[in-house]
Amino acid sequence: MTETLHRSGGDRVAQALAAHGVRQIFTLCGGHVAPILVAAKANGIRIVDLRDEANAVFAADASARRSGIPGVAVVTAGPGVSNTLTALKNAQLAQSAVVLIGGAAPTALQGRGALQDIDQRALVAPHVKAVLRVRRVADLDGAVHQAFALAQDGLPGPVFVECPVDLLYDEATIRGWYQQASAGGHSLTAIAQRWYLRRHVARMFAGSTAAAAATGTSVHSVEPSAAVIEKVVAALLRAERPLLLVGSQALCLPNEAAAVAAAVAALGLPVYLSGMARGLLGRAHPLQRLHQRRQALREADCVILAGVPCDFRLDYGRHIRGAATLIAANRSRLEARLNRRPTLTAIGDAGRFLPLLAARLQARGQRPEWTQTLRDRDAEREAEIDRAAGVAGDQVNPLALCREIDRVAADNAIFIADGGDFVATAAYTLHPRGPLTWLDPGVFGTLGVGAGFAIGAALTAPAAEIWLIWGDGACGFSLIEFDSCVRHHLPLIAIVGNDAGWTQIAREQVKMLGDDVGSVLARSDYHRVAEGLGGVGILVKTQAELPAALARAQACARAGQAVLVNVWLDKNTFREGSISM
Repeated sequence: MTETLHRSGGDRVAQALAAHGVRQIFTLCGGHVAPILVAAKANGIRIVDLRDEANAVFAADASARRSGIPGVAVVTAGPGVSNTLTALKNAQLAQSAVVLIGGAAPTALQGRGALQDIDQRALVAPHVKAVLRVRRVADLDGAVHQAFALAQDGLPGPVFVECPVDLLYDEATIRGWYQQASAGGHSLTAIAQRWYLRRHVARMFAGSTAAAAATGTSVHSVEPSAAVIEKVVAALLRAERPLLLVGSQALCLPNEAAAVAAAVAALGLPVYLSGMARGLLGRAHPLQRLHQRRQALREADCVILAGVPCDFRLDYGRHIRGAATLIAANRSRLEARLNRRPTLTAIGDAGRFLPLLAARLQARGQRPEWTQTLRDRDAEREAEIDRAAGVAGDQVNPLALCREIDRVAADNAIFIADGGDFVATAAYTLHPRGPLTWLDPGVFGTLGVGAGFAIGAALTAPAAEIWLIWGDGACGFSLIEFDSCVRHHLPLIAIVGNDAGWTQIAREQVKMLGDDVGSVLARSDYHRVAEGLGGVGILVKTQAELPAALARAQACARAGQAVLVNVWLDKNTFREGSISM
């Protein structure tokens, strides 16, 4: 590249992003990072500006999970960076490859009380894989390339790149700023200050006329060893009641989802899917089990955890009986051994482990008695849900609502889950249509991911029908992003399950403590907020109104509009309990 292509540090950053195939960056504008936004636009990258920095990172997270390219968020210094912390932590725990580029105070003024100047490294470091602080213009593009490699290598996760504002504007402007700051005065102090600043600026721009850095470090995805695969094959051939659990980590390489799905089908094992793996086998694959996982784990004699740790979701491994052969396939040795030492450990990409295993496993009987036992339990539970969905009330039965959404949602639907009680109900009753069509926060259990995830998903799949399943509590975190959806012409269907409370919390709180304090909401007019922000709002108070309302919502989304359906829910006793320790 020629020198003329690098008019500013912002150009260097933008060109590095373009070199990695970045199609959009998510942001909330700020003077510290404006040159990056302007240069990115000039380089053909779409600028998606949101109303909250956390939502920008959530959108980048969803984009990364679905596309396989690290999602990029650009935020201004100080509070712009601090506002991202929950979303960064969510991405870290969900093992999502996000690159956060943050502005910073000018290099010569840091620690001297400049606007929005804080120790961003100390603030962000616990929540990311690495903090890269840039101090020379020539190093900006190299830092971006390094961030992309780090975000994807090994266990994926977020990386923070700090770019001080005086590295991003063009050299003439920055030299003018520093010259003006040091003008006047003939004292020794003034003379020394001018000398120091001239030297400082010279260091900042040293080498900045050189060609851009190459994309640099390649990303390695380690495959489990052949010896371990053979041992797993032998264990499965001995097993009478094997069980496979596939989690989000098995979809770290989303472009290989079809190969992972084919391998799971070829293995012929009863399988439970969780997180980003939900939908891997389509809507109704005969191997997929949906209910009574705890009981199945307690009875299984061989359990494979493909990208699934033994954390609170498996009761720290206690759901799996002690005599069972436990096989953990995981990118992280620490996570593979978390709380429960496995019989066999396959360190490497969990998604690639499954095709390797399927290729080596010689077919054996399908264990019809074990398979039929699990299938019968699923059928019994589905019948219970159908009966519960048929119970009429004054408003809308939440199970009936979810059943109706599942019935009418398009074959290319993507479901985004953000909430507590209502979303947990939806998880029982909605059937993702295919791989990468279900997004939930992951292990952190973060409320507020909804709008950001929906925006990120809509941009990776512009033809898809986006369904945002929102609890009425959760929607309060990001309802303002309807404005962003309207401005950026991103259609979606948001369903607010409005039961006027933080119901998942209230269930346990009232039972254990006898008081609903802090858990009561109102039947608020969320649909009117959507209308005020330029979207379409629909209110549903009774079951009879539901089919027509959903049909209208789908028609509006097909016409390119963002729609919010505010559904008044009946209280129900389908689920109990909310406290996970």
